[in-house]
Amino acid sequence: MRAARGDWVLRSTSNAAVIKGFYNSLVPASIKLSNVSVDGPNGEAILRDVSIDVAPGASVAFIGRSGAGKTTSLRLINGLATPSRGEVLVDDVTLARTDLIALRRRVGYIIQGSGLFPHRTVYENIATVPRLLRWDDARTREAASALMAKLNLPFEKFADRRPRSLSGGEQQRVGIARAMIAEPAILLCDEPFGALDPIVRRELQDAFRALRSGVTIVFVTHDLPEAMRVAERLILFDGGRVVIDTKAEDFPRLQLPLVREFVAAASLPAAEAAAAPP
Repeated sequence: MRAARGDWVLRSTSNAAVIKGFYNSLVPASIKLSNVSVDGPNGEAILRDVSIDVAPGASVAFIGRSGAGKTTSLRLINGLATPSRGEVLVDDVTLARTDLIALRRRVGYIIQGSGLFPHRTVYENIATVPRLLRWDDARTREAASALMAKLNLPFEKFADRRPRSLSGGEQQRVGIARAMIAEPAILLCDEPFGALDPIVRRELQDAFRALRSGVTIVFVTHDLPEAMRVAERLILFDGGRVVIDTKAEDFPRLQLPLVREFVAAASLPAAEAAAAPP
């Protein structure tokens, strides 16, 4: 338990010890999946003995076919899925002994389609987590204004608008701002740009890259070029197992058949395509 992340209080209950903690948002978290397996309702394995270590501040992309185990692995990190065997740790603390509500307030989450509250204004959507953390309004407005400016959403123009009045790209920018405003220790991204046209998608990838420092990122995508653009490390899943775990720039040169299939199917930029073997 890291002192840099604040004071932890261990509370005993009749069933288990529950760790409650205050997460210092300025310090990115480490993530560890240790020999994790997840069984489906019929006993069929969704994940099989998965072990992954993500260092604080790293950016990692999970890639693979549909049903390979990417999103289940992502959901394990904030306790939305539970291991059948093995354990998940954040900052070396097992989630089985963690206050998941407190943890989730220190985790940003970006999903496909933004997931905005339709009855709230843009500002109210972005202010969701700061209000849960009991920030005062002046602090929240200052942070929202600064972040919106970086995402090309001027506060005076967008703050009072409703999601239905925004384009898909603008909605996704608001979703990024909502996830990032409280300076989370971890940012989880589940196909966040998959429904957007290629030009808007590239613009949001660039905006995302500019904001990603100081946070540990796990990014799920089917898109190899996108994975190589937003992450420093790629983890390829197949059949519920980790097949490859490598630096992003090394991925196109690997000779594993499944890797070759991904490379062949992807429209890689010229530099990556040239680096890949025939």
